[in-house]
Amino acid sequence: MRCRDVEAMWDEIRGQCTASVRQAVDGHLHDCPHCQDLYEEFEGVAYCLSCLPQPEPSCDLTKKVVEHIAQIRYRVRPEPIILTAIETPIGTLFVGFKDRRIAYVGIDTGDDLDVVRQQIEQRLRRPVVGGEAPPWLRQTLDEFFATWHVDESHVDLSDLTEFEQAALRAAAQIPPGEVRSYAWVATRIGKPKAARAVGRAMARNPLPLLFPCHRVVNAAGDLHNYGYGLEMKARILRMEGYRGS
Repeated sequence: MRCRDVEAMWDEIRGQCTASVRQAVDGHLHDCPHCQDLYEEFEGVAYCLSCLPQPEPSCDLTKKVVEHIAQIRYRVRPEPIILTAIETPIGTLFVGFKDRRIAYVGIDTGDDLDVVRQQIEQRLRRPVVGGEAPPWLRQTLDEFFATWHVDESHVDLSDLTEFEQAALRAAAQIPPGEVRSYAWVATRIGKPKAARAVGRAMARNPLPLLFPCHRVVNAAGDLHNYGYGLEMKARILRMEGYRGS
């Protein structure tokens, strides 16, 4: 055992260590005057520290941290998402928008509106408030269901990561009524080995339909997963003109 090994292991030696390690250290100390001096110095410091009184906490640190985070959050409060419900050819959609751009789309599955609001806040890290659908929003959705395309200037991906944005934009390049694989999307965005990450991005897509994760399938061409169920995925594809199995 070398001097630097002993010095590096000092904390372990002072605590619990194996008998063989302690025996090796004791043997080294017996033959090494330099380490004997270090031993005396370290042990002296350790003894002095052990004699100091334990400090009493001056405040509830957890409470202070939480209060500080709350102050920061409300001082720089992000723009809220306005949530509304709109009837469409596939049923009721919950649509969230901010600054005249759509930031969230969800198909109504019977969940309470408060549950939907909490899900959006957790996903996009923004407050959500209720509101009425403005004319431009209804017009944008009417145009989408007539063409199965949406002008990207009418949607907002800014709360997503760069990878998620790239994956969703690639999915939007798939023609209506056609499907592509997760691997195809991964290759399209220059990440050919990221098919699984693409799958996660599709599963977390806050703008389904507009950024058509329903057009993305597995390598075998099976419809695979969909947040609103495979029956809904197949229905939307059929509405677009899909003729696959």
